[in-house]
Order: sequence, then structure tokens, then C-alpha cells
Amino acid sequence: MIKTTRKKINEIFSLSKYLAQAGIASRRAVVALIMQGYVKVNGKVIKEPGYKLKSTDKVTYLDKPIAADKKIYILLNKPTGYITTVSDDRDRKTVLDLVRSATSARIYPVGRLDRDTSGLLVLTNDGDLAQRLAHPRHEVQKTYIVTLDRLLSKEDFEEIRKGIQLKDGFLKVDEIHFIPEQKRNRVKVIIHSGKNRIVRRIFEFFGYRVAKLDRTAYEGLTKKGLAEWDWRHLTKQELKGLMGWEKE
Repeated sequence: MIKTTRKKINEIFSLSKYLAQAGIASRRAVVALIMQGYVKVNGKVIKEPGYKLKSTDKVTYLDKPIAADKKIYILLNKPTGYITTVSDDRDRKTVLDLVRSATSARIYPVGRLDRDTSGLLVLTNDGDLAQRLAHPRHEVQKTYIVTLDRLLSKEDFEEIRKGIQLKDGFLKVDEIHFIPEQKRNRVKVIIHSGKNRIVRRIFEFFGYRVAKLDRTAYEGLTKKGLAEWDWRHLTKQELKGLMGWEKE
């Protein structure tokens, strides 16, 4: 679970944090934009990510005024057929098409679910939260229901449970379970690795094809009351959990 000290979510400390909270990009990405000279404060190019802003300062990015919007936190139960990007040059459907009615603020998905994967996805304009959830050191836990093209053998099940050596390093799932009263081509996998296509790659390593992949839980968030295609705003308690704040 994420561990951090408690801070006010909308507190502004620096130019980089201001831009991240405005939804320009993640905290790490806006540092690069600032250092490349794309950001001005009161008409002057500032290349210092830690530059301290005054309440009267006017900030622009690519000469367009920037304001730190109210923070938006949305949980979407993504269907298959949608990609997790803000826009697509091939005119494919994106997850933003599903949440157009949620807000006029510029939000973006945290992490990725590939086009053929369904399940829980967080969208926000809070760059700090996005960075916390995406960074490997926080070990954000995700749960998937995996449907395979054939029955998973007990031998392969045990190998996955013990850990396997992939091309990009050793990988051990947090948990793997057969689902009671269902065929053994369906398993539950709990994992914190954020490597690209990691769940599919685990089973492909043993020669299985993943016929269906659904993320059913994300760092304590679940699908309870959220049908496929639907979205809702996160509660204050859920947000505290994602931020790693201890319960009061």
C-alpha cells in the first residue's frame, strides 16, 4: 500500500506541482516541459521546476493561460474496445469518450488497460496522485480475473505461484487462485507489477492465450455497484486510501 505523509491535496508548493494539478501532465512529465522552456510565469520563461509561485502569478503553457482546476477523481468500469489514451490519431474510441458527461476539466487515465482488457480504471487531473499510483515503488495492487483458451494445468499454476523468469526480469504474482465451482481455465491473479501486458505475458510464457482479461480491483477499489460502461466519482474515504493516509 502507498505510504506518505498527509497533505492537503490542492496545496501548491512549486511551478511543477501547479502544472501537474492543472492536469497538463504527471509531475515528472511537467518537469521536462518546464526545463524545455514551454512554461512562462508573468510572461517570462521559467525553467526551474521548483520555482515558488505567488497567488498573483499568471502561468502559461505554450502561451495559453493555465489554472489549477478543481481536482476530479473518477472510477470507470471500462469495457473492451476502448483505448486508455487522451486522444488517438487513428480515430479509435478512447476511455474519455465514456466519461464526457463527468466533467469539463481535462482528465486523463492513470496507467493503462489495453484495448482488449476490461475493468477498473482511475481518471483524474491530479498529477501527484497519478504519479503515486504509477510509480513502481508504491506497489499498487491490482486483481484480475483471467479466462484462458484452455484449462490451466496444476504444474503451470504452481510455477506461476512460485515465480517465473521473463525476458525483462523475474516476476512473482502476489496471489493466484482457481475460482471455486468454475472450470480451471478461469483464475484470479493479484499482482502489483506495472510492467506492460504483464498478466497476458505470464500465461503466454506457458503457451496459453488469454481469451478474456478483467481488472476487478485496484488498490482497494472494487466494482461493487458499478456496471460495465459506468463510472462514478471516488468518495473521500476511497481517495484517502489511494493517497495512503491513515484512517482517522
